[in-house]
Amino acid sequence: MRIATWNVNSITARLPRLLAWLKSSGTDVLCLQEAKVAEAQFPFDALREAGYEAAVHATGRWNGVAVLSRVGIADVVKGLPGDPGYEGVQEPRAISATCGPVRVWSVYVPNGREVDHPHYAYKLQWFEALRAAVEGDAAGDRPFAVMGDYNVAPTDEDVYDRAAFEGATHVTPAERAALASLRGTGLSDVVPRPLKYDVPFTYWDYRQLCFPKNRGMRIDLVYGNGAFAKAATDSYVDREERKGKGASDHAPVVVDLDV
Repeated sequence: MRIATWNVNSITARLPRLLAWLKSSGTDVLCLQEAKVAEAQFPFDALREAGYEAAVHATGRWNGVAVLSRVGIADVVKGLPGDPGYEGVQEPRAISATCGPVRVWSVYVPNGREVDHPHYAYKLQWFEALRAAVEGDAAGDRPFAVMGDYNVAPTDEDVYDRAAFEGATHVTPAERAALASLRGTGLSDVVPRPLKYDVPFTYWDYRQLCFPKNRGMRIDLVYGNGAFAKAATDSYVDREERKGKGASDHAPVVVDLDV
């Protein structure tokens, strides 16, 4: 089974590339983030024609997550149990589903914006809720993974220049402690170094020629339980998909499983 995660940064803008990538990559299950569309406008028909079912949690022009599968979808849960909400709103940032022998979460962790911003506190609270929500499956025998845009670089090596992020979010001790707490449930980073590329960043800002200069970050992660990690036979960041006109600012992260 081939399973992947990809922040498409608008499924409407990215649909032709998404359909082409699904076909060329042979992906069976895709966890998708930043759909940026209401569920009523989600391209179910186009994906169905391509052979994929879709479970979607999306409400409008911001956020939005989905699971696409050609091996079936069952037991869908939309939203994060215990979601603390931001300014009274529970944003569409998490969805979980069972796809064949594997259970997955597609997550789009809050950005945090700035360290002294209320959104940063919300981000840390959201991580706490995520940990509580997944710990049962994380400790189970069924292959299980929490995949998506975590908006945290796990180590200093996961950003192109640590000094450039001084005082910024995505690299703070508190955010990395939240990742460590999540790993404490029995999950591990299934796509470590080395990978297909020497510097396996997953995100490059559109601005300031960040992609040509390889000024990137590794923030799109696959955290799997013991059964998932044991089943993993290969993994890579599809950096080629970040190239060319109309690309997302994130690249797909792919894991092959023997299940």
